[in-house]
Amino acid sequence: MIGMGEGSCPYKFNSDPTTFKVGDTVSYRVPSLGDFPFAAEIKAVYDDYIEISDYGEPDKRLRASREANPVVADADALG
Repeated sequence: MIGMGEGSCPYKFNSDPTTFKVGDTVSYRVPSLGDFPFAAEIKAVYDDYIEISDYGEPDKRLRASREANPVVADADALG
């Protein structure tokens, strides 16, 4: 993560959608918030999307696109 110094990021991110599995950490984004990255844990993997849980709101599940930097719809993330 930017400004945290080399080796100080507490997360190991999986950015390969072909290898996504439950328990992996991904960096996701929300369109209305620009390129600001958020960290989440994958809770379920499907053919065309994943379900994630943001570390800041562990009980809330979000539907995200299945791509290297998953996208969560504004309505889901901010609603």
